[in-house]
Amino acid sequence: MKLTRFAPALAALALALPMAVQAAWPEHPIKIIVPAAPGGTTDMSARLISETMAKELGTTVVVENKAGAAGIIGSQALGKSRPDGYTLIMGNIGPNAINYSMYKELPYTPDDFKAITLVISVPNVLVVNADTPVKNVQELVALVKSNPDKATFGSSGTGQSPHLSAEMFRQRVGLEATHVPYKGAGPAVSALLANQFTFMIDNLPSSLPFVKEGRLRALAVTGDTRSDQLPDVPTMAEAGVKDMVVTAWFGLMAPKGTPDDVVQKIYQAAKVALASPEVLSHFKTMGGKAGGNTPAEFEAFIAAERAKWSKTVEAAGLAKSR
Repeated sequence: MKLTRFAPALAALALALPMAVQAAWPEHPIKIIVPAAPGGTTDMSARLISETMAKELGTTVVVENKAGAAGIIGSQALGKSRPDGYTLIMGNIGPNAINYSMYKELPYTPDDFKAITLVISVPNVLVVNADTPVKNVQELVALVKSNPDKATFGSSGTGQSPHLSAEMFRQRVGLEATHVPYKGAGPAVSALLANQFTFMIDNLPSSLPFVKEGRLRALAVTGDTRSDQLPDVPTMAEAGVKDMVVTAWFGLMAPKGTPDDVVQKIYQAAKVALASPEVLSHFKTMGGKAGGNTPAEFEAFIAAERAKWSKTVEAAGLAKSR
């Protein structure tokens, strides 16, 4: 009888507890998984926005690299995380668009991710070691065709946009060359600096510093216009390679089931970071364009990218049986 008197109050308290817990979010540090090695655009963009996001959210935001298997390892780790907003991922065009067509089976599906916002989009750039005796795309094509058995091209990983861009380039100009994948842009760039393969198409930010230092030579960019950071480098179209426009993108995602109000808090913090003068300045020097679209807009964008790259992978005959 005495307990019955308190039943309505206890019920009201039970209903209020989840709201109170959510309202207190975040109560401890947030982790952003980077499904690639340090030194690439995925890693750089995550670290650039993490400090401002931490200030906005009132907690620490840490970046954790989980490289390997074309972003599959890091993406699978997110899928196994609790959907509480404390584990995020800096998704990108490879694991979140291209991989669905590249691999027959993956340990994750598009439904395992909840889009938050696009962070940065960048063109790719065709680069060679500065010691390579070629000054333009035509000379590179001639060099590779003169000795196709020894020609190789590197990438940040099988299925990433640099790999697919290079495959597209080979198709457009009729080249034969062997693919050499690495666990991220950082290791791939280091290998090219050591002259371990012939050429690479890389996300612009990871190769740009070495182009400016004169250690790599940029032959063309994959944007529809020239990059402000490399105004003397032609687009692929200007270099005589038609139908070769590729834009790589990177954005924040959470596990499916993450509460909408938590996603909105993360989105608002990311939006503030992406509008900050410091981040905008860094993105400009990287040759990139800041994002900031809504979760719904980013979700629609990713779906369109999956469909687009499905056609590209099929045309290239790159789909794998496993």
